Amino acid sequence: MTHPHLTRRRLLGAVAALPLAHVAYAAAPMMGASAAVHRRITLGGFEVTTLLAGTMPREDPHSIFGLNVDQAAFEQVAQDAMLPVDMAQFFFTPTLVNTGEALVLFDTGLNPAGITEALTAAGYTPDQVDIVVLTHMHGDHIGGLSGDGGVTFPNARYVTGTTEYDHWAAAGDDNFDARMRPLAEQTTMITPGDTAAPGITAVEAFGHTPGHMAYMLESDGKSLLIAADFANHPVFSLEQPDWEVKFDMDKPAAAATRHKLLDMLAADGTPFIGYHMPFPAMGYVEKRGDGYGYIPESYQLRL
Repeated sequence: MTHPHLTRRRLLGAVAALPLAHVAYAAAPMMGASAAVHRRITLGGFEVTTLLAGTMPREDPHSIFGLNVDQAAFEQVAQDAMLPVDMAQFFFTPTLVNTGEALVLFDTGLNPAGITEALTAAGYTPDQVDIVVLTHMHGDHIGGLSGDGGVTFPNARYVTGTTEYDHWAAAGDDNFDARMRPLAEQTTMITPGDTAAPGITAVEAFGHTPGHMAYMLESDGKSLLIAADFANHPVFSLEQPDWEVKFDMDKPAAAATRHKLLDMLAADGTPFIGYHMPFPAMGYVEKRGDGYGYIPESYQLRL
């Protein structure tokens, strides 16, 4: 039997002559944008899990960040960072720390549903939480403490700063009165330098609120700062520490805190978790001339 010589040209011609049916599967549905809802790392003998308890876009970010700079300056910084000038994305990221002896939750998100869903996705249930640490009393941090179904963390005790609690207890704030005040008898008040649990030390970070605190985690020679809201955006706050932020109650004190913590993080190479940083909210700080830069964590904390 003889076979015709199949040249490359004949082969390409034969393929081109095939019918085009069933080449594209356009019936596959559009799935929409997606995002992970938890990220877990080890830090010495601790497991640290960030939990995405909510996210939302906000229009006109210049009405929130850079209140003391003009529109042209704000737009230039946004454009240099390839960010839109008319919209920002907000993230709400509580952190769960398993010390091996206690399961410690830092902040609780906007509402019980958000934190419960994030915990469940990460493999936990609210009744497993032993300690809830409140970095400060803004609604997006205490909103998940309780709801129509009662307290969210039935077996937990609570830890917060004395200065912070005392301010809000006298402020006549409805959210504090509904969510936090009923837990007063189960709450331990601490000051900077005190421990919330072994290996977890309170760090003064006043300014965003009167008693706002960060928390340093230390285990087996490894450290990480739960930085809460000292910087609320990687560009418009962290990289611009002197820009005034709408949500900072004492703006000069908040700027001084940013400089203090940014200098420390950059000098020591300590990673941090920022409550409003783009999820998974973990990163580093570097010095850039007279300013600072944010480096998102990629795989350093996996190794």
